[in-house]
Amino acid sequence: MSMMVLLLGMGVLIAAAGLGAVVWAARGGPRWVHGVAKATTVAAELAAAATKNAATKKGCGGSNNSGD
Repeated sequence: MSMMVLLLGMGVLIAAAGLGAVVWAARGGPRWVHGVAKATTVAAELAAAATKNAATKKGCGGSNNSGD
């Protein structure tokens, strides 16, 4: 169980660092920060698209009135 807590903690730290990079890049940080911010934004868009796609495949998306 402690290994899972360690992995989850690392994931949270990486996400927080990505968020910090996005904020810093918005304020005009160095060039490498803009690259990290772009990678973070692309990863977030991919995760959102995957979540939306999975919800649609499960039948959780929208006005599916199959009970009528």
